[in-house]
Amino acid sequence: QRKGMLLHFAQRRALDIEGLGEKLVEQLVDGDLVHEAADLFSLTVEQLATLDRMGDKSAASVVDALAKARTTELHRFIFALGIRHVGETTAKDLARHFGSMTALVAADENALLAVRDVGPIVAASIAHFFANEKNRHAVERLLACGFAFAPVAAPVAAGADHPVAGKTFVLTGTLPTLKREDAKAMIEAAGGKVSGSVSKKTHYVVAGAEAGSKLDDAQKLGIRVLQESEFLELLQSAN
Repeated sequence: QRKGMLLHFAQRRALDIEGLGEKLVEQLVDGDLVHEAADLFSLTVEQLATLDRMGDKSAASVVDALAKARTTELHRFIFALGIRHVGETTAKDLARHFGSMTALVAADENALLAVRDVGPIVAASIAHFFANEKNRHAVERLLACGFAFAPVAAPVAAGADHPVAGKTFVLTGTLPTLKREDAKAMIEAAGGKVSGSVSKKTHYVVAGAEAGSKLDDAQKLGIRVLQESEFLELLQSAN
């Protein structure tokens, strides 16, 4: 469980700590060098160099990667904590809504329910996580390691004349020219949200080749399906 937590913490979509892979995490935990995520940031080159397949150069690279990881985005840090039901999209919503870890940790379930698309199950999970003294202490120890978060951009206000802001999109299939991550970034920059599943709350489904069951779900629910060209037109019409 501890190893899984550390691997989640270090993964590309979380804090993106290069060199902190499965074999190194196993050695750190088995060798009693790391008990929780904050312990990573006190590791020295000398400690790491004694481990299998490390050496001074590799050890120094890991220490450098850990130093770089201290400067990150708030939503990445939130996602890295491994809170149940909190994926990347919810982490971004939480970061935009609260703007700081202090405000998020202090939020009760009612405050969490005010966050866009956070329902009772997710709100309860987040509140339960921070109500746990062990978890709260772990977060405090992490923050004491000197994290610096980039300023959180406020979400675009959803105006009546803005076709993207406040709308929920689902991406499915392979788009002709856009990578999915690029399409997601474009939607979020315009104030929209990307969800991983189709529901009655979905406003648009952007479908490419081999779209699969999400396209079927959209058609059953009568949700508008956009091709890439229509999607780009919608984004451009917001300008």
